[in-house]
Amino acid sequence: MIERVSRQIQQPVSAAAQRTQQGTGFQGLLRQELQKTAPEVAFSKHAMSRAEERGIEITPSLMDQIRGSMVRAQAKGATNILAMDSEKAFIINVPHAKVITAITQDEMKDSVFTNIDGAVFL
Repeated sequence: MIERVSRQIQQPVSAAAQRTQQGTGFQGLLRQELQKTAPEVAFSKHAMSRAEERGIEITPSLMDQIRGSMVRAQAKGATNILAMDSEKAFIINVPHAKVITAITQDEMKDSVFTNIDGAVFL
């Protein structure tokens, strides 16, 4: 009886507030859609060792950015891309969803990137 009464007393929560509480605001919904449409991104052994050597931290947020750049590149028909921001860059093979190498800002200054057919900003 007490349980039934306590459920009735609870204040109604708006749909937007419920989505925020459940982590499905815009960012959550975008992340869910990317996970549905984009394959899981893998790092080659070379890319993992380069990221470690160069102090590039692979966070869930960064993985979401890389996945999003792959989706955008795939929509344009690109197969090998340079995905970069102001601090780091990654060479990614889009059809295989594989990061080939990771590069820091210092190394980008003197580098020439070949065998890519697209560039995406993270």
